Amino acid sequence: MALVNSQALQALLAQGWGQSAEAVQSGRIANPVFGFERMVAGDELEVGRALSFGLLDLMTLPARQQIASTRLEQARLRLAGEVVDHITRVRQAWVRAVAARQIYQYAQQVFQSAEASAELARRMQSVGNFSRLSRAREQVFYADAATRLATARHEAISSREELIRLLGLDASQAQLLQLPDRLPDLPRQALEPQAVGALATRARLDIRLAQSALDAAGKAQRLNVVTSMTDIEMVVRRDTQFDNAAGARSNSRGYEIGIRLPLFDWGGMQRDAWNARTLAAANQLEATVRSAASNLRENYSAYRTAFDIARHHRDEVIPLRKLISEENQLRYNGMIIGVFELLADAREQINTVMAAINAEQQFWLADAALQAALIGRPANVSLSAAPPAASGGGEAH
Repeated sequence: MALVNSQALQALLAQGWGQSAEAVQSGRIANPVFGFERMVAGDELEVGRALSFGLLDLMTLPARQQIASTRLEQARLRLAGEVVDHITRVRQAWVRAVAARQIYQYAQQVFQSAEASAELARRMQSVGNFSRLSRAREQVFYADAATRLATARHEAISSREELIRLLGLDASQAQLLQLPDRLPDLPRQALEPQAVGALATRARLDIRLAQSALDAAGKAQRLNVVTSMTDIEMVVRRDTQFDNAAGARSNSRGYEIGIRLPLFDWGGMQRDAWNARTLAAANQLEATVRSAASNLRENYSAYRTAFDIARHHRDEVIPLRKLISEENQLRYNGMIIGVFELLADAREQINTVMAAINAEQQFWLADAALQAALIGRPANVSLSAAPPAASGGGEAH
């Protein structure tokens, strides 16, 4: 949807189209210049016609076409990188939007539970079965749940609108956008380091772009050795003289060659500049190759850490919390604990569920960043901390 509909991506494609056209244009020979002159001297009339073009441009045309081809490849690689960046942002925005929607739905359940708990505490205090302190604790938790719900509602709207902007949807299309209620399940197995290393080759976009820049700089440097010293222009002339007094007419043909003489400037600074550009491109290629491996290791570490944490919540923390909840339910059914102790246990589950959702979100964000890094467009990933603990109302009564 983003590839077809996003105006921002269409703007990137148009810019890439323009850069490609400029690259191709640089490899074409300049149009010749036609000159016409008419001179009158007494009874004599002279008409001159000249066609001039850059002889050096014609001689260096194959080399300039090679440079233009390299520049065209650079433009395509840059455009591919921009598209990958945009799609990565879309994937991550989708993950945030779905996670925010999931948290908002859970926050609604928490708010309803807190509202019921606060109302029960009010009624029990009114008949003298509850202290003011205990009711205040329930009321604080209800207030915190309302704040959490309002924040979750805004985050759900904000993340959804971010996704809408990246997709380039208008108002009518945005109303049709539907998101799932929860994030996808975790994969059964995480990618192994060997598999990731096999996918990351020198075909990465960043390395190919740096290599292309080095090739273009080297070709331009060799061409500049000649063009920085001199220039050659050739003019083909045809002149016609009319003698009106004698009624005679004569034609003359010939050519001129103009050569720029390197008397004051031998082009040394231009050659030094191109030497520096080539050296910079060579070092940039080496830096890109080295940083690519390091960045891939960093992205894989974030991916694997996020996977292990999310799996830990799924396989260890959530089942244990569910077991505790079931045991407390049995104790409540056996009248060993009261309803408020049961509600207090439910509140303790809030942070566990929020942390599990956050862990899944971090994994899918890291997965999108790793996929981009494998292509050669690294994306920064930071594993955020779990949500803060809920305050108030957590004590047993």
